[in-house]
Amino acid sequence: MSDPVPSQVPYALVVDDDGLIRMDAMDILADAGFRTLEASDGDRAIALLGREHAAIALLFTDVQMPGSRDGFAVARETASRWPHIAIVVASGQVQPAPGDMPEGARFIGKPFTADMVHDHLREILPDGQKPESLRQ
Repeated sequence: MSDPVPSQVPYALVVDDDGLIRMDAMDILADAGFRTLEASDGDRAIALLGREHAAIALLFTDVQMPGSRDGFAVARETASRWPHIAIVVASGQVQPAPGDMPEGARFIGKPFTADMVHDHLREILPDGQKPESLRQ
């Protein structure tokens, strides 16, 4: 995606180095009504956010990934640079410590379910950023 086209359908960026988990998360978010973008590590995620931040309403990131940024660092940088983006951080091995996550971000454990993800999104996304299916 190079030039986002204004749309009523918000974008979500899924960041995970495990391709199967990334695809599962993308399917869950697509079922919720998002268009999805993906990155396999934190460095690629920040580069993509730098180009496409205006179109992205949600960052959904794993914690442990290769590269110079883990998911907590991606979440903090996203919150600092693009505060309009809602953030969900997921991990099956790491729990956030004080200061790891930016204010307003949500943490969910892996494995996660579609219902679990959708419930968190209903709570954290402003109505103007929610896909139609999450407004019910």
